[in-house]
Amino acid sequence: MTEHDLLAEADRRAPAYLDGIPTRRVFPDASAIAALATFDQPLPEQGHAADQVLCQLDEIGSPATVASNAARYFGFVIGATLPVAAAAERLVLAWDQCASSFDNSPVADRLEKIAGRWVCQALGLPDQSAVGFGTSATACTLACISAARRVLLARQGWDFDGDGLLGAPQIRVVLAETAHITVKKALRVLGFGMNHLHYAPVDQYGRIDPARLPELDERSLLILQAGEVNTGEFDRFAELIAIAREANAWVHVDGAFGLWARASSSAHLLEGVEQADSWTTDGHKWLNTPYDSAMAICRDADALAAAMNSDAAYASASKDAQKNLTLEFSRRARGIAIWAALANLGRTGLQAMIDRHIRQAEELASTLRNAGYQVLNRVVLNQVLVRGDTDEQTIAIRQAAQASGEVWFGPTVWQGRPAFRLSLCSWRTEDADVEALGALLLRLKDELG
Repeated sequence: MTEHDLLAEADRRAPAYLDGIPTRRVFPDASAIAALATFDQPLPEQGHAADQVLCQLDEIGSPATVASNAARYFGFVIGATLPVAAAAERLVLAWDQCASSFDNSPVADRLEKIAGRWVCQALGLPDQSAVGFGTSATACTLACISAARRVLLARQGWDFDGDGLLGAPQIRVVLAETAHITVKKALRVLGFGMNHLHYAPVDQYGRIDPARLPELDERSLLILQAGEVNTGEFDRFAELIAIAREANAWVHVDGAFGLWARASSSAHLLEGVEQADSWTTDGHKWLNTPYDSAMAICRDADALAAAMNSDAAYASASKDAQKNLTLEFSRRARGIAIWAALANLGRTGLQAMIDRHIRQAEELASTLRNAGYQVLNRVVLNQVLVRGDTDEQTIAIRQAAQASGEVWFGPTVWQGRPAFRLSLCSWRTEDADVEALGALLLRLKDELG
């Protein structure tokens, strides 16, 4: 089989997979998972034919996928892939660019610069910001915090690049009690001990309470949230950032999914977020681009470029080359799918998609409340946090819904008790899909009451 034939076969199988999504279990059944044992073989002495490898991958692998690229996946905040973004990825794979700099790929360099500018325009963030396209909010948070640490230490006269952390002034990290685990992971990797973090008390909605904010100073890093993972709530940016500015602290905003609300009719919920120093967000969540695509955004472009610089004698580049804005040197051109999505949606299409999900979440919450469910959040965004009558019923309903294969959503814990979280962020999710989810949950509550 020629290279062309093999790629054509892959392009035949991929649409067939997509065509089957409406009837596919959202989570694979036990037999599909058991069949994965077929892959568990010793490394072959003689390689198999390429078409046989592809066939096995599809026929055994495809049934064991989670249909997160579907309309009735309501689990983690995972968007489906917009067709234009998927198509762009196919072309980018054919290009096979090392998208580190202009010298390695003029087209990637130019398109990712444009994509970065468009992201800032869509989110209402400062035009001069540097935008690095990384693998995840975890990696991009790490990049932003690295820049923050370097700047805060420089303000104390400390040469981080030359002297590292040994003997350095201590950076005071302040974050919410409800901060996302990936933020804590980035902090831990960077050497900020978990025992030395300063947790800010939160209100009943999971937002940092400005009146109880720990003291900040010129050595402080304040981390805020745009979209708490359970409730979808936003910190009170205008108030909190004003306090941080007075103290000359650095403010970073974890906006993995919630920052996209800036592009919606609910942008007022994020008033003041543009005053922060850095932000992270994901494309593979609410923008509905393929995995993996995330952004590290820094108001001070030079700060991010200095922290992430990887110039060498044989490979120097402009300070805004992607290899000087992210953790990676060798990298794929993940920002091109973001460019394609934004080019396809435009401002109006992006707003319409996000507005639709927020409306659907509100309507789903109303349906569940009327049926006797406890809806635990205000549903200001696309997250619906739910509990049944008892802990036991809550768990049983979630497990029964998962077992049905009709939908998938996952467990969480809120205020020490079991709950489940329903996330709406797939471009494929229509009103009928949300209505079907509501009907299933109403039926299960009756059956498991």
